[in-house]
Amino acid sequence: MSAIDQIFAELKSQQRKAFIPFITAGDPDLDFTADVVRELAKRGCHLCELGIPYSDPIADGPVIQASYTRALGQQLRVSQILDQAQSLTNELSMPLITMVSYAIIYRQGLENYVQQAKQAGIAGAIVPDLLVDEADALADICRREDFSLIQLVTPTTPRERAVQIAQSSTGFLYYVSVTGITGERQELPAELTEDVAWLKQQTDLPICIGFGISRPEHVQLLGAVADGIIVGSAIVRQFADLADRPRADVVDSIGQYVDSLLAALNPATS
Repeated sequence: MSAIDQIFAELKSQQRKAFIPFITAGDPDLDFTADVVRELAKRGCHLCELGIPYSDPIADGPVIQASYTRALGQQLRVSQILDQAQSLTNELSMPLITMVSYAIIYRQGLENYVQQAKQAGIAGAIVPDLLVDEADALADICRREDFSLIQLVTPTTPRERAVQIAQSSTGFLYYVSVTGITGERQELPAELTEDVAWLKQQTDLPICIGFGISRPEHVQLLGAVADGIIVGSAIVRQFADLADRPRADVVDSIGQYVDSLLAALNPATS
C-alpha cells in the first residue's frame, strides 16, 4: 500500500474524511512554503498538494495563476522543490502530493521524475493535463514504484470514459466539482452529489472533490458523499497578503481558516 492508500484506509476505519489543501510551491519562496506545510500538518490536514509552478496552467483560475507567476519569478527548479519536500517529509507524517503538468514530467523523463519524487518522500502526483488515452506509460511506472497517479474526472466526462480514468488511477480519484477553472464560488451544482454517488459505485478508489470549494457549508455538503475535500484557491489567495502582513500572521490566518473547514468536514472528531 502507498502512503495515500494507508491514509484513506485509516480514515475509512474511523469514518472520517480527508481534508487536502493545495498550496503553490515557492510563492513567494520555499521557506514560506515550508512554514505553511508545517502549519497545515499541525492543524490536522491529511494530505497536502504542492503545486509545481508552470507558465501555462491548464485549469487554474486567476488566484493560482497569479501565485504561479510570483513563484516562477524566483527562477525555481523542480529539483529545488523536491529537495525542500524531502526536508519536510522527514519531519511530517502528512503525505505530500505534487500537482504537476505532464509537460514537466515528460521533460524530466517519466521514470526519472517518479523516482526523484519518491526519493523526496512525495507520495503521488496529480497530472491535470494527462489524457487517459496517453496515461499507460506513466501509470505503469507509478504502479511499479508504488507511487500514486491521481487523475481527474469532470462533470462533462462521459460515464464510460470516467470509468476508464478510474481504472487508470491509483491513490484516489480527483472529481472536479464544476466545469471551468479553479476558484472560489458561492454555490456548487445541485447534481454534483448524484454524479459522485454514481462514480463511487464504479470504483473502489476514494473520490475527492475539488474546484470551487471555499466555505464550511460546501465542505459539509460534499463531505456527505466524498471521501475527501480539496481546497486550493481560498488558501492560496491569502499568499498575496504577504505584501502587507507579517508572514507569521498570514500562516496563522491560513491555519485558522483550515480549522473552520476541518470542523465542518469531521465534526465528531474536531
